[in-house]
Amino acid sequence: MAHLSFIAHAYIWGGDKPQKILPEVIAKPWVKLSKFLGRPPILSYASYCLDNWFKIDNDKPISLNNVALINNFLGGVDEDWFVTIHVCIEDAARDAVDAAYKLSELKETNKINDFSVQLKRIIKSLKAVNAIFSKMPEKCDPYVYYHRVRPYIFGTKDNPDLKQGLIYENQFNNKPQFFRGETGAQSSIIPLLDGALGIEHTNDNLRHYLNEMRDYMPPKHRKMIEYVENKSQAKNIIDKSKKLTKEYNSCLEEIRKFRAMHLEYAATYIHKQAQVSNTFGTGGSTIRGTGGTPFMKYLKKHRDETQKQKV
Repeated sequence: MAHLSFIAHAYIWGGDKPQKILPEVIAKPWVKLSKFLGRPPILSYASYCLDNWFKIDNDKPISLNNVALINNFLGGVDEDWFVTIHVCIEDAARDAVDAAYKLSELKETNKINDFSVQLKRIIKSLKAVNAIFSKMPEKCDPYVYYHRVRPYIFGTKDNPDLKQGLIYENQFNNKPQFFRGETGAQSSIIPLLDGALGIEHTNDNLRHYLNEMRDYMPPKHRKMIEYVENKSQAKNIIDKSKKLTKEYNSCLEEIRKFRAMHLEYAATYIHKQAQVSNTFGTGGSTIRGTGGTPFMKYLKKHRDETQKQKV
């Protein structure tokens, strides 16, 4: 799936103008495989990050110095670093993911310490995540990202450069299709933590968009989020126990920091770069993110809603 996704996006976005028809030789196997895997035929976060790396030295742990990519578009340090950061974030978050699941399994009959243990695991894991995320500017230049990395990862939905969508030749009855592009919102980490910790988002376009992003996740990730959301009683129990307030708020603070950093990078890597003369080609829409959303507005809302739900 990852190989076909890179081939397809290179064909669609590699020229001076985006291609409106994807040839059957690429479209047919891509659509067939995507149906088998339960994800749309578009370059998603799963193909761009989760399934697109290997360890340089198998005897050493995953780290920024021990991860290499299987596929890229133009190559170079900036593109590799951008994806590698996300690979290492996923690895650093594994303990938070496990703790979120275990937290959702706890009930009022459990001891306060049972909750405390899982909250502390989440805090420690997210501190590691934020430490890795903070290293993005070290080897990924905003100008290079905007003009050489970003153009290849757009989708076809809400994209002004492909208003009529994309035709997958001899697939979908040759009707244009509209799919979201690759975005970190397709990672299961934050939605899972939102569910376990009871962080709610208002029922608006942002909420609908976040729910839509689950369609682009591996099905097992999607089911895990839904399970945790439906099962977790943590927020109600924590609201009743002042002993857990500090640890709960610390969890939300780490999530807020992550979202604040994401907002900062969006401003630096996209918003500001829209003002710079473009040598390489289009950087895509400067108002919308690669997933097809008004990203600055949405990211601010993510951050602020997290802050407001501290107890």
